[in-house]
Amino acid sequence: MTPHILLLFYLIGLPGTDSATSPDVAADVDVVVAAVGTMPDGAVIEQYTVTNALQTEVRVLTYGATLTGVLLPDRDGHIENVTLHLDTCADYLRGHPLFGSVVGRYANRIAGGAFEIDGQRFELTKNMGPHQIHGGTDGFHRINWRAQPVRLDDRAGVELTHASPDGHEGYPGTLEVRVRYLLTNGNELVMEYWARTDRTTHLNVTNHAYWNLAGAGSGNVLDHVVQINANEVVVANAQRFPTGELRDVAGTALDFRVPRRVGDRIDQVEDQNYDDCYVLHKQEQHALALAARVVDPQSGRGMEVYTTQPGVQFYTAKGLGGQAGGGGATYGPYHGLCLETQHFPDSPNHPHFPTTLLRPGEAFHEITLHRFWTQSPVAGQ
Repeated sequence: MTPHILLLFYLIGLPGTDSATSPDVAADVDVVVAAVGTMPDGAVIEQYTVTNALQTEVRVLTYGATLTGVLLPDRDGHIENVTLHLDTCADYLRGHPLFGSVVGRYANRIAGGAFEIDGQRFELTKNMGPHQIHGGTDGFHRINWRAQPVRLDDRAGVELTHASPDGHEGYPGTLEVRVRYLLTNGNELVMEYWARTDRTTHLNVTNHAYWNLAGAGSGNVLDHVVQINANEVVVANAQRFPTGELRDVAGTALDFRVPRRVGDRIDQVEDQNYDDCYVLHKQEQHALALAARVVDPQSGRGMEVYTTQPGVQFYTAKGLGGQAGGGGATYGPYHGLCLETQHFPDSPNHPHFPTTLLRPGEAFHEITLHRFWTQSPVAGQ
């Protein structure tokens, strides 16, 4: 058995099987379900609240399969929600910058809003000028997903399912999608995605959480320290569409191979905003491997991101400006950062990129794991 598969079993376990449990964190993870709103057609929107033995709390809304909360203590025990979020279902229904939503069918950009499969051209809905971004105007973030609680050995959460009809937003094939959020007693949040299609299609699914480890609404993340496990980025033009090239990050402001403040060199990048797809450094394709680390020195909160995906889009949200947020907060430029694990933007139009094709009989399966911790207080403080 290869090392990365052993790691996968240890961190994730398998659906329906037992998982390793540390003796000091063996208490059950609790799941509570509540109706919190309604869709325009009257369908009920639910929120799933998951709490572990370490008092970490995760909240997931069925609308958009949206992660609305990850509540963590800082080094002094003060608990804050570290994801940007809104207060009510009505706020989410009015529209938002994809705070915590599952994005699909295709996360990120598709140039010209079209692609070819086996010689047939498919025109997608355009929601970014002549292009498509994040699955179109009515993507996964606009769906009220079916949901049920999941309880395993040392982890629990919610499983959400959706059947995307053939031709929706222009994509071929009826697509059956399943998303699972699991919180463990090791303070790991596991996001797992499965899909099957009855017709060859393209698929690229991610979660669009905005992280602020100092607490949502606390200010900007320019003092967060980030490390990204990547030697290359996908080269993009001024509109952020790939040129097809990959470029070494060495000697550039995109180099996060060693920990660095977000704000250290942000004035040297395009539009003073990171919005770049990093090519993750992996020993084996599709291995569950480290993508990034983030630390907020002020609160002591830290996060590691592991994924089976080949890339991660690092986005620092300069475009937020006066967005009303949860708890009366106003989210401004740089008030959150995204680490969107995914395949590369516009892969359908760049055949040499890792493929996003999904054919009948094949199973799409991707995992992203967030591990949270808190640094101890510094002596003398």
